[in-house]
Formats: sequence, C-alpha cells, structure tokens
Amino acid sequence: MSNSSPTDEPGPLLGAADIRELAAALGVRPTKQRGQNFVIDANTVRRIVRTAEVRPDDVVVEVGPGLGSLTLALLEAADRVTAVEIDDVLAAALPSTVEARLPARADRFALVHSDAMLVRELPGPAPTALVANLPYNVAVPVLLHMLATFPTIDRTLVMVQSEVADRLAARPGNKVYGVPSVKANWYAEVKRAGAIGRNVFWPAPNVDSGLVSLVRREKPVETTASRDEVFAVVDAAFAQRRKTLRAALAGWAGSAAAAEAALVAAGVSPQARGESLTVAEFARIAENRPGHEGPGHEGSAA
Repeated sequence: MSNSSPTDEPGPLLGAADIRELAAALGVRPTKQRGQNFVIDANTVRRIVRTAEVRPDDVVVEVGPGLGSLTLALLEAADRVTAVEIDDVLAAALPSTVEARLPARADRFALVHSDAMLVRELPGPAPTALVANLPYNVAVPVLLHMLATFPTIDRTLVMVQSEVADRLAARPGNKVYGVPSVKANWYAEVKRAGAIGRNVFWPAPNVDSGLVSLVRREKPVETTASRDEVFAVVDAAFAQRRKTLRAALAGWAGSAAAAEAALVAAGVSPQARGESLTVAEFARIAENRPGHEGPGHEGSAA
C-alpha cells in the first residue's frame, strides 16, 4: 500500500495543522532524546489501526502516544485504550485532546504517566493488543518488556525504524538476525507488515519506518528451561556473533568443553553460529547447560 501524503481531514483525527497548533500551544518541540516524531497524517494512523486488525472488543495499550494522533484512531476502533506516556507535558495534555475531539469515547480512555519500562500493571481490563509508534531509541526493550509483562496481549503492531523492523522480523540465517529476532520469536510469530515513509512525521526523521506484526504463540516454545535461561544463551551467542558457538558459549557454560557438550546434547553443531539457530534450538541448549535442574524448578518457562 502506498503512503499517503500528509492531509488535514475534517473529523476527530489530527492533521498536520492540528499537530503543529497543539504543539505550539503546549510549547512542545519534539526531542531526539526521547525519539519523538509525531505522525501528522490521518490516513497513516487509520492504516495502522486497520493493519493491526483492532476489533470493537479490544483493550489496546499504546506506548508513546505523543500528541494523540494514533490514540484517537484507536479509540474510534477499540473498546478501550490505555496510553503510556513518559513526557510530563504530553501526558498532561492528552486527556484534554481526547475529551475535545472524541467526547463520546473519553470514558474509554486511560492515561498512565510513566516510563513504559517501569510499567507493571495497567488500569481497567487486561490489554488484548499493543499498538504503538515506538520511540526509535527504546523500541526493542519496550516491546519485549510489554510482551513479557502483559501475557494477555495477543496481537501487537508497532511502528519502528525500518532497520529495527528488519531485525525483529529476521529469520535464522539472515545477516540481521540477532538478539531482538530470537527474543521476539520467543513470544510471537513476527513479520514485517508494511513500510511508512518519512513525510508523514513531524519532524521528518532521517530514516524510514516499518510496521511489525507480532501474534502471540498459542503454544509457547516447549522447554524445561526458563525464559531467563534461554535468553542468557541468546545473549552469550550474539555477544560474539562471529565466533563459533563452542567459543561464544564458553563463558556461559564454564568452559569451551562444557559448551561443546551442551551443544552436542542439544543436537546443535559446536561449529555453528548463533545466527543460524531457531529459538527452539537456543532453548534446547539452555536445557543442557551443566547444572540445569530440569522441569519444575523455580522460574520455568513463562
């Protein structure tokens, strides 16, 4: 689908002039520090909501709502929306924007003024979907934190830097396959869901953006290892990604010989590299770490 050019359309959604007017009234200048790029095109937020397949019974959590462009489109489509915003000025202004532009839906909106990485609970019913234009500089940790913290999130659609979208959706063997790819795959089936041009943002970023769809697995990866144990293998394998797994996992296992034994027991070649392994193979390696206690020990797979 081609990207629309920014338009100011009548109705509750925010267009370019509305965004600039709101920002001026609040004295807001988008900051690089927080990765702020505001969407100024109503057609783009409609497209995001459509691609996310937001349903009338969905409870959507949005991270980094900014001035409310996507928030309003989500409120039109979902049962409820909870927005998590770290910026003091933006968090204070958003409820008023919702009340002014979608008064009939204002009671279906909740705001959590917090750093998303610190959020452990949300008001109201449990979220069923995560839809967000994630700040570029924290996109991956925020995404993984939300998936880990809220297991009821079934469907996710995030807009991230194009390069990050490629990494998240990469398959084993791809040169950009790495830690984000494997960890996202632990939770969900991940795929690219479209591209977003630079002209729909203010300020226009110097990189393209991409949409990533994550649908939570009905059956998680079957393993006797805990998520933390599996992720420790992943982190070790990619910390020295050019090395063979025998060498890269030596510190994790206690020695290169112990790493080799764990790999052989897991059915993985000690000469392989992390970029060739599936999440299930990383889980098997974790199960075979010297001293692994097997099923039933504290912290088994979430």
